[in-house]
Amino acid sequence: MGVLHLGFSATARRWLLALGLALLSPSLLATTGPQTGNFEARVLASHNRERALLGIAPMRWNEALARDAAEWGDHLAKLGYLVHSPDKPGDPDPQGENLWAGTRGYYSLESMVGLWISEKKNFRPGIFPANSRTGDLEDIGHYTQVVWRSSGEVGCALVRGQADDFFVCRYAEGGNVIGEWPF
Repeated sequence: MGVLHLGFSATARRWLLALGLALLSPSLLATTGPQTGNFEARVLASHNRERALLGIAPMRWNEALARDAAEWGDHLAKLGYLVHSPDKPGDPDPQGENLWAGTRGYYSLESMVGLWISEKKNFRPGIFPANSRTGDLEDIGHYTQVVWRSSGEVGCALVRGQADDFFVCRYAEGGNVIGEWPF
């Protein structure tokens, strides 16, 4: 069976194909964009894939941590920029925290967690905080929190600001403890 050309030149067929792909692109983006269906499962899978590569036990979802993350995410959306939450005075076991912000509606949950995981390129084994190949803890701190062996629970929230999305994850027990091995 031959291909039906409908009298269009090769150039016109390429142009129509490009136009068709352009019209489809919004629906194609929806498969990789910021949709939040299966939020908990997707966030856990993104964390636990990296932990499994290192032989670290998977994290479990913690709804109380997710509520704390949503509260802080609301605060960040009102501020319009990232700042870590202060530790509660006298808290013997403060929550760990990872923050992310980016153009509203553009990034997937997997790419948000993936940005933290990408810091592993700067990670070197050892006792925290001597784990950064660059000497700057900001180059590894999100990664080490994701894979911190004793952080067994996570709860996250995605909050839409005016121009940006704010993604906050809280961890128990908190990682990045000075003098300890991450994993």
